[in-house]
Amino acid sequence: MSLSNSSSAMTAEQFSPIGFNLLVWTAALSEAMNPIADRLKEIGYDGVESFIDTQDVSVYQQFGDHLKQLGLQSTCVTVVGPDANPASESASVREQGLMYLKGAIDRAHAMGASVICGPFHSAFATFSRREPQPDEYKRSAEVLHAAGEYAKQANIVLTPEALNRFECYLCNTMQQLSHLVQLADHPNVRAMFDTHHANMEEKRFPDAIRTIAPVLAHVHISENDRGTPGDGHIPWDDTFRTLAEQKYTGWMTIEAFTRNDIDFANSINVWREYNEPWDIAENGLKFIKAMQAKYANS
Repeated sequence: MSLSNSSSAMTAEQFSPIGFNLLVWTAALSEAMNPIADRLKEIGYDGVESFIDTQDVSVYQQFGDHLKQLGLQSTCVTVVGPDANPASESASVREQGLMYLKGAIDRAHAMGASVICGPFHSAFATFSRREPQPDEYKRSAEVLHAAGEYAKQANIVLTPEALNRFECYLCNTMQQLSHLVQLADHPNVRAMFDTHHANMEEKRFPDAIRTIAPVLAHVHISENDRGTPGDGHIPWDDTFRTLAEQKYTGWMTIEAFTRNDIDFANSINVWREYNEPWDIAENGLKFIKAMQAKYANS
């Protein structure tokens, strides 16, 4: 799999691999996820995405071994809190941020993952009550560069994520995220595009995707309500057409949420159910494959 854009026309063999984020069930990895991975493989997924926290490395190793037996690839997602904020004025807090990211890289490596995505450029849902400052981008970029150097040893690409204004203030748009990634200036620090957040923050999806395309290495396919992709009002034709035009061949991973994991749901303000997990997985996969085929020759 190539995380970089291809210069040749996209063919069936070059379609982006399709992943499914396990957060629709739980944020905690355990052997209980093995049967879910089995079924995702049977349905036709290329990989799964798992949340990384501070569980023992052996948990990720065991799950990764199961994925390898199935022939599934893996990616990961993580966040940082205010005590490990890479954009903090405090050097000790930034150091905690770097240590946390190194721990996440160790766990992802144990699982055999190729990508760690998420809004780890700054603390989730933590606000300064002012617009983002140049020094905050600089501090965050320095931490990301150091984390990228560590990730390089594990052959992992870090893809920080822009979030909507209600969950983040440092990076809401692809323009801001592109600026941060350029400041980080490391080949293992790239970017991701999430359709849910872009739906709130970007004027036009094609412009946003073209802005981030030079450093784009991961995409979250996520409906406006976090339910089944294709059931809502995300501009999907614009999304898939532009990704195809840009010859994007990295992951397209479905990220959807439910209240199955109450603590996680409460932490991200998910207060109701959208669709059943297997409805999201089965119909979402069909939708992505149909859209990839539709724009295969763009």
